[in-house]
Amino acid sequence: MLTRWDPFRDILAMRRAMDRLMESTLEQSDWTKAEWSLALDVVEHDDEYVVKASLPGIKPEDLEITFDKGVLTIRGEIKDESEKEQGKYHLRERRYGTFMRTISLPTTIKSDDIEADYQDGVLVLHLPKAEDVKPRRIAVKAGEQKMIGSKN
Repeated sequence: MLTRWDPFRDILAMRRAMDRLMESTLEQSDWTKAEWSLALDVVEHDDEYVVKASLPGIKPEDLEITFDKGVLTIRGEIKDESEKEQGKYHLRERRYGTFMRTISLPTTIKSDDIEADYQDGVLVLHLPKAEDVKPRRIAVKAGEQKMIGSKN
């Protein structure tokens, strides 16, 4: 028996297969407990790096910040409030669950002098650069006279 080739039938079959794949993936996923990435701003100054992260609703005791071998790691957890609240959600967009962000810094940091401040939902980290990586101005001499002063 010969069957006439119909490209549209094949396309519809592929679409149904993709729909089944997506539906099964969504059913098996537990989106409420998914780990999400933390957005950061990192600014370099002459003497330090400043890292900022917006973390509204998180308690400082739920944050863990580590610095090891040039790698900064910020991790924490935002607790789910649904157990406390009664009612039916019509819209739920606020994130909760665990998060972690790791970044490598390109220069040596004085790890003993790192400061963390958390205020109004914004985490600000000050990571001072080691003395050997700070920019230095080099004095230029013309003969016996110093033309430009030296500053450290």
